[in-house]
Amino acid sequence: MNDLAEALQAQVREACAKSEPLALRGSGSKSFLGRRVQGRVLELSGHRGIVNYEPRELVLTARAGTPLAEIEQVLEAQGQMLPFEPPHFGPGATLGGTIACALSGPRRPYAGAVRDVVLGCRIINGRGEILRFGGEVMKNVAGYDVSRLMAGAFGTLGILLEVSLKVLPKPETELTLVQECDATEALEKMNRLAGTPVPLSASSHDGIQLHLRLSGTNGAVEGARKRIGGEILADGAGYWEKLREHRHAFFTGKAPLWRLSVPSTTPFQANLPGKQLIEWGGAQRWLISEAPGETIRRAAAEAGGHATRFRGEAPEGEAFHPLPGPLMALHRNLKRAFDPAGILNPGRLYGEF
Repeated sequence: MNDLAEALQAQVREACAKSEPLALRGSGSKSFLGRRVQGRVLELSGHRGIVNYEPRELVLTARAGTPLAEIEQVLEAQGQMLPFEPPHFGPGATLGGTIACALSGPRRPYAGAVRDVVLGCRIINGRGEILRFGGEVMKNVAGYDVSRLMAGAFGTLGILLEVSLKVLPKPETELTLVQECDATEALEKMNRLAGTPVPLSASSHDGIQLHLRLSGTNGAVEGARKRIGGEILADGAGYWEKLREHRHAFFTGKAPLWRLSVPSTTPFQANLPGKQLIEWGGAQRWLISEAPGETIRRAAAEAGGHATRFRGEAPEGEAFHPLPGPLMALHRNLKRAFDPAGILNPGRLYGEF
């Protein structure tokens, strides 16, 4: 275990005094996300170690540089897991990078997103102050829940030092069913099943096959299997890991990869050029396409959602969906409150801050 909080705090204070931009870096596994940051690299992966773990209370607190693999190994020994099933995108993936980027895996629509399990955190703000928000229990917040604000901030509001998370028991059993159908039929089935008590924990359609994962007690899973039908996939766990880590065949190639977040009932967007993979019961659509970003973002917005250029340089400069004026103003105000000198990952989210 390594506690580098004081050393990191000193470096931030020095950078603040000089108005020197800092590019925050853990393992670098998520460096492809967002815009490039120009600044002195501040290494964070050395600040690591599990600070507290209470299996009976379903709470774990760890320093931000702690590898996800280490945390998952400790949880596995107790038959527990991170509910949001985070993608790693690299062997050294850290807890801090996962929280900062707010990445969730296949279980997200059924067990919650990253911010849903964040109970508390310690951060260093842009002034070099160490602040603590939240705690280690669910009902511990009066007012604005700043700890959850850090999920998806990409380090622009503060440097994560520690994060407390809610964990869950692993299901008694899991299996994956697979059947062939087109995208329209798959979306109809995903949405219909979402309104029933079947123990769904993941869903995807790759253009040819619909995959549905069932998790829960033996009886509940077996009952749902008989009701849904389809073939049992021999290596179901392997399939979802490949999908989560983008090692599925769909993700091969060098064309830009887009992530579309839309209402789950949105019809299949056949008008978008490229190939698509549907996840999260229809709410997440992966698109590999050379189409202009404006075209893709317009289609997502017309459906009531937004689009992120997940991989591939964006000619227009922005990776994330443009924000309306009032929301952008709110983001700028938050940035000024936490990081008045604008030294923490400037421009990582948007060029304006």
